[in-house]
Amino acid sequence: MIVLSDIVDEAVRAVRVHKLRAALTVLGLTMGVATLIAVMTLVQGANRFVETKVANLGTDVFQVARTPFTVTDFSLIMKALKYRKFELAYLRTVQESCTHCDLVGATASSTSRVRFRDDEIADVNILGHTANMATIDTRTVELGRYFTPSEDQRGAQVCLIGDTLREQFFAGTDPLGHVVHAGALDCTVIGAIEKLGSLMGQDQDKFLILPMQSFLRLSGRRHSVTLNIKAPGGTVFQQAQDEVRLALRTIRHVPAGAEDDFFIATKESYISLWQSISAAFFAVFLMVSAISAIVGGIVIMNVMLVSVTERRKEIGIRRAVGATQADIRRQFLAESLLQCIVGGTIGILAGFLFALAVRKLTSFPTQVETWVVIFGLIMSCGIGLFFGIYPAMRASRLDPVVALRAD
Repeated sequence: MIVLSDIVDEAVRAVRVHKLRAALTVLGLTMGVATLIAVMTLVQGANRFVETKVANLGTDVFQVARTPFTVTDFSLIMKALKYRKFELAYLRTVQESCTHCDLVGATASSTSRVRFRDDEIADVNILGHTANMATIDTRTVELGRYFTPSEDQRGAQVCLIGDTLREQFFAGTDPLGHVVHAGALDCTVIGAIEKLGSLMGQDQDKFLILPMQSFLRLSGRRHSVTLNIKAPGGTVFQQAQDEVRLALRTIRHVPAGAEDDFFIATKESYISLWQSISAAFFAVFLMVSAISAIVGGIVIMNVMLVSVTERRKEIGIRRAVGATQADIRRQFLAESLLQCIVGGTIGILAGFLFALAVRKLTSFPTQVETWVVIFGLIMSCGIGLFFGIYPAMRASRLDPVVALRAD
């Protein structure tokens, strides 16, 4: 019986003798594994994006608005736009009706140009917040302060700015106390929000926060708002949702048995939407990657069969000097496995380099995980063993006498 080290040495020697053939053999597998690794890192990055969005919402916060937060049906959006707008007056009603709610705040948004002196930024996200959003919202005030309930009630012309505005308007200087122009409203900067960064190509820092009354004066009193409600977790969280739903159905005069004319969003709703979308895409990408890897395995099997035919005399000599059928099988399986490991390793490196390039050159948040490397290596070894079995069996079953007569 040939020892394992001799089998490995012989496999390495066989690959070195036919370098070009070995390179072409592993190319298909390399492409398959690289595609699979790239897809998995992209999916992991997308998962991280969803987790970040959920974290921004807050695990103990749910939102209520007249239009859906997560939807794939365009007709549902058109239907929701016909519903009555959410009024700021709902805030007090919900506060009084929801005994399980800790805080009830409101937000609204629009877009506008923001100008400071001769510099201007277009399509800035203008946010209207009630004062208690300082506690509900997950953004962190890095410089200055949030506005007070008094400033919110009287519609004080103050604002907080995101990092994009801070860097473009006040690079290297203190923005506090300066006046910026948001549409037709002039507001004094009293705070700056900590940088969030870009995700999926979206600038998360291109915003300006106004007190809600100031925002409504700028955008119109009939602007629909979104309720943001903070409640304890567990069963209390669900009870708070039920109480809010009942209160809103009452003040919006929704008949018994009719569906809600508003929508509630929690972290589970965002995750559920992502899972329904990503599952289909991931399955398709996985199938494409698997097909590439299988094609690479078939190429390896075909090349190994050609190798068996070319090396019949070598096989006959080995059998004549005492090698058993099991030794021949192990030798050819080792060659197949070696090529697959090499191809898989190169594919893993190529996939990771692609992921790093995407993260460096774009804002897509790719995520590299250790288990993906392990999975790629296991898949490569599995392909090597599966597609190497038939050539190895065929080589081991050659009649030594017939093999020695081969040219």
